[in-house]
Formats: sequence, structure tokens, C-alpha cells
Amino acid sequence: MLALRTLGKTCRRSAATLWRRTAAQSAGQRMDIRGIYPPIATPFTEKEEVDYQKLHDNLQKYAKMPFRGLVVQGSNGEYPYLTAEERVEVVRRVREALPREKLVMAGSGCESTMATVQMTEQMVQAGADAVLVVTPCYYRGRMDSKALIHHYTQVADSSPVPVVLYSVPANTGLDLPVDAVVALSQHPNIVGLKDSGGDITRIALIIHKTSSEDFQVLAGSAGFLLAAYSVGAVGGVCALANILGPQVCQLEELCLSGQWEAAKALQYRLIEPNTAVTRKFGVAALKQAMEWFGYHGGVCRAPLQPLSESEVKMLRQDFSSNGWL
Repeated sequence: MLALRTLGKTCRRSAATLWRRTAAQSAGQRMDIRGIYPPIATPFTEKEEVDYQKLHDNLQKYAKMPFRGLVVQGSNGEYPYLTAEERVEVVRRVREALPREKLVMAGSGCESTMATVQMTEQMVQAGADAVLVVTPCYYRGRMDSKALIHHYTQVADSSPVPVVLYSVPANTGLDLPVDAVVALSQHPNIVGLKDSGGDITRIALIIHKTSSEDFQVLAGSAGFLLAAYSVGAVGGVCALANILGPQVCQLEELCLSGQWEAAKALQYRLIEPNTAVTRKFGVAALKQAMEWFGYHGGVCRAPLQPLSESEVKMLRQDFSSNGWL
């Protein structure tokens, strides 16, 4: 009986998702993804098992914040270290815990096109409203525009939900080429790009060259959120929002309302903490800072290691010197 109820829920979720996509496409519209998304961390127990109770506790807090939604199984979720089953289960738990109006954008990228198509379908069945697809990179020397356009086209053709491209060169060693982004922006089921590279001239050029396609660009970091908004980005997927969620949302509001001086003052105070929990110290720092601010961060899954004592002190300094601790 329980299995039948679960199957029924899955079928209803899949039907609802397909209906939303069909309705939007028939109206000539793409999903609106504007807003702020924290790419949530995956809590683990001391034995490095996914701690679903602590995940639920974090979600209850995030649900009360003015986020557009959550990114689940992005880089900060340690997705490369999770099994396929864990990746899907985390998405399912997030969808069940969040209010319906909050979007769940699930990371479904894998190295092969076939695996990405299959993972995307599983994410949709788990309740994802959209999927975030990172560039395949193991054979990065052969991942030219032709290969990447083919990959993303195949994924978008088969996906029941909208696809968001994901370029994160710090982790993949590969920038999704501008010409590939422009070509892919014409696909009706590819709604936007999360660009984590931080090159504002590149972001501006992409926005300019895709302006006729209703294509949406999300900044991939709080460190350049103001700059991205100034050239036409519509939101951000920001690791720092896991910790300073209200402040990142406030920066969004200041930018959207044209209060640039106040936005600039706030942006300055976010740069060092943001750098600390991203390229400086990474996921271990994000999880450490989450603990200071009342969230469950906890340990990383090996081979990621905890911060050293000196690194923790530097991390605290990056937050305290900007008035956050």
C-alpha cells in the first residue's frame, strides 16, 4: 500500500511538471527563474552518511526567507561525492519540505550525455522544477562548442522541465564558450545560464547576444552580484546565501530598486566572506560558517578535509572584519 501511494505521488508530480512545461511553451513563455537561490549544502553525520534530519532543519529556515528557490546538488552540495541514489533522494526530501511556490533547481549534470538524460529524468520524478546542468569536463580537451551544443541539446530535448546551463570553470577547468551559449539560448527548453566564472565582460556579452531570446543569466556568486545585476542578470545562485541569506536578498532588492549607493556599500561587506567560503577555503569553510550562524553544516565527505585551526581563524576574521560576527 505504501509503495502504491509513493508511486501515485510520483506520477502526480511528473504529470504536474509536464503540464507546467507544456502550458508555458504553448503560451510562448519560458520559466521565470529570476531571484536568489542558495546552492544548499548536504549535511553529513560523523560517519559521512547524509543527515536528512539536519537537512530538514535547514530547509525549515530557508523556507521562511525571500528566496526564489533552492539549488540542490550543485557544487556546494558535494554532488560528485554522492551516489546517484543519494542525489535523487536529497532532491525528493527538499521538494517535500519546501512550499510549492519555491522552485527546486536540481543539479543533474553527469559526464556522459546518456547519464545526464537519465539523471535529469530521475530528478524530475523526485520533484525538480528545473535542472542545472554542469559542463562535462573529464575530457575537457575535446569539449569544444560542437560537443557541448550537442550535449545540451540532447539533454534539453528529452528533459520534461526547463534546463539551466552551468559554467563553473574553477571546478571544471572549462568555460562554456560564449558562442555555444548563444546557440543554446535559442532552444525553447533552455531558459538560462548560471555563470560562476566572475568575468563581468563575458556575462554582459552573453546577456547582450541573447537579448532577443528571453534568455536569463544568473550570477554564480554573491561576490559579483551587484556587477551582474548592473549588466542585466536576473538573479544569483550564491553560496553565501546559505549563511547570509537575508543580506544577499537585500542586495538583490537594492539593485532592482536602483539604490546603487546602498547596494555598493552592502556588496563591499559581502566580498571577503563570499571569497572565504568559495575559492579561498571552499565547501569546508561554507559548512563551518553555517554552524556559526545557526545552520547545520557539519563535516564534508572525504576526500574533502576540515579546515585547519589557522584557516578557521582566518575565516572568522573575514566575517568579523565586515561586521557579520
